[in-house]
Amino acid sequence: MAAIGLIGIGNMGLAIGKGLLKSYKKEDIVFTDKSKDLCKKVHIETGLPFVESNQECTKQAKYIVLAVKPQYLDSVISEIKEVVTKDHVLISIAPGITTTQLKDKFGKEVRVVRAMPNTPALLGEGMTGVCYDETSFTPDEGRIIEQIFTSLGKMKLVEERLMNGVVCVSGSSPAFVYLFIEALADSGVKYGLPRETAYEMAAQAVYGSAKMVMETGEHPGALKDKVCSPGGTTIAGVAALEEYGFRNAIMKAADACYQKCENL
Repeated sequence: MAAIGLIGIGNMGLAIGKGLLKSYKKEDIVFTDKSKDLCKKVHIETGLPFVESNQECTKQAKYIVLAVKPQYLDSVISEIKEVVTKDHVLISIAPGITTTQLKDKFGKEVRVVRAMPNTPALLGEGMTGVCYDETSFTPDEGRIIEQIFTSLGKMKLVEERLMNGVVCVSGSSPAFVYLFIEALADSGVKYGLPRETAYEMAAQAVYGSAKMVMETGEHPGALKDKVCSPGGTTIAGVAALEEYGFRNAIMKAADACYQKCENL
């Protein structure tokens, strides 16, 4: 019997599956998806075993990751709720769906963990916000829940009322970062850099800058100040970003994410 079952093997489900392989054996994980062609492709790529149905996946594992979008959640729950028991640990990554709503959908007492990972989990560099009622789980189960998410990178326990904020800052934000890298690389190409060189330089600058924030513990503003020499090139660029509303654009993007979560 597998320890972890993945229902849904799209972009996020695949990232979770590959991330888990850093801490778990292939035989400890089982997955399924409505697309059997995708199941076969992922099996060939990763070696992970798959089963034909959501029910079978639920029967074969204790920790069930519902890696499906909110609009497909009701359909999946209707398929598995008869085989879900009090021993299962259900992990939902659907944004905007609360633990209370999830329990209501099952129509019986179930144990739910709500999580918001992001796609860098694929490389073990993800960030996951997690919330659950710790009194509903044994210490061993708590340790396994932590192990699942630390297999994907870092995790933070947060209050459920803050989970939609996690979507803004962590769940959706890789797309914003990729957009920034693409735009930064385009600027290098504009001034003559080969595209591959520009992408590598831009991506490494973002990676290194993030590592500086994580490892020095310094405020991002203080680190920014250290790059900005008086009258220099960097402060000229920062001034242009301020003029064109860079910070406001980021915050407006987060607002849009948050509102979408609220309306799901």
